[in-house]
Amino acid sequence: MTTLQLGLDSFGDRPVGPDGELVSHAAAIRQVVEEAVLADQVGVDVIALGEHHRPEYSVSSPETVLAAIAARTSRLRLGSGVTVLSSDDPVRVFQRFATLDAISEGRAEVILGRGSFTESFPLFGYDLADYDVLFEEKIELFSRLLTEQPVTWSGTTRPALQDADVFPKTESGHLTTWVGVGGSPQSVVRTAQYGMPLMLAIIGGDPARFAPYVDLYRRAAEQFGTTAHPVGMHSPGFVADTDEEAVEVFWPHYRVQRDRIGALRGWPSVRREEFDAEVAGGSLYVGSPQNVAQKIARAVTALGVGRFDLIYTTGAQPADARMRNVELYGTKVIPMVRDLVAAA
Repeated sequence: MTTLQLGLDSFGDRPVGPDGELVSHAAAIRQVVEEAVLADQVGVDVIALGEHHRPEYSVSSPETVLAAIAARTSRLRLGSGVTVLSSDDPVRVFQRFATLDAISEGRAEVILGRGSFTESFPLFGYDLADYDVLFEEKIELFSRLLTEQPVTWSGTTRPALQDADVFPKTESGHLTTWVGVGGSPQSVVRTAQYGMPLMLAIIGGDPARFAPYVDLYRRAAEQFGTTAHPVGMHSPGFVADTDEEAVEVFWPHYRVQRDRIGALRGWPSVRREEFDAEVAGGSLYVGSPQNVAQKIARAVTALGVGRFDLIYTTGAQPADARMRNVELYGTKVIPMVRDLVAAA
């Protein structure tokens, strides 16, 4: 039986400091490093940092921050969540993560995605009209690079390669590569086609509604003759000593961030009753260690996943509250989840 992995994810949200003001992007990056060091100490299995190019987030280059974390940790696995492959070069992505793998002595992994935000496309000179073909071609090339053999490839989104050997190679000959999916059946099938692990972004509603996607992934892998790896999921949340404290800290920042994104996507403003419903039975894991652990265990058991990541930063939460969140997740939540899942 595969051991359940329990991790933490962040986009490097800018917290407020002791003076109540947003910290700089530089300070936010250093804060993430300190949180990862603590995560390593308290038993968290993996940390994943997501690439963004927006003012409220500080991490635009996950692997650079992960390299700094690698130098100060010993056991924590280090991944992106996600790397926007569509607006990057697959060769350079592989090289950067192979380098991280060397620095961390084999702890690197990457989650590839198309990107739910689109700022990187115009920033790096890509046309959103090519959104689908960019990912299709680049993941196909990346899958070939994972063989760590010379690659011959041609397409429309980057120059062709002829017997190109790419360096550095990983020490083990294997770079763990997930694909992040938000709910598209086509993306699930594609992930199975390439024999890559599936990471589901579940940010709203009952997690059990994603069970058909887990089943689709496994059935598709069987039909393609590829490996159906343990599926992962990530969802937002916040752990504090009591339910009341967790909600008090999380709700105001969640509301601001949710409405900021909603304004760009035509969503109505979030209502408190919606938030309370998500905490009670949806995909927000907000509360005391016991309640968060019970909710994670239910989701893991219902979906049969092998990895759960808590998106532990949402908006401008105070830096000290974030550190306490990490501490409680590692020391309290993770042991309880393991016990609950084992007993299920």
